[in-house]
Amino acid sequence: MSDTNSDVAELGYERARDELVNVVKMLEQGGLDLDDSLALWERGEALAKRCEEHLAGARQRVENALAHADDTDDEYDEDD
Repeated sequence: MSDTNSDVAELGYERARDELVNVVKMLEQGGLDLDDSLALWERGEALAKRCEEHLAGARQRVENALAHADDTDDEYDEDD
């Protein structure tokens, strides 16, 4: 990730997602020179990675919560 995209690591999921949507729109519109297009593409890649990190973290939290709920259910089943 380049220095110009170092701020991406600090973005929350919603902000990164919204900015990624804007990047895609700008790239689809075209009209940018090659350097600007590449810089925008790189930012989009960084934003997509950040969104994936947030989603992976959320997925892990859900899996942990479900595993904990299963453990709790098992404890109650043993008491019956």
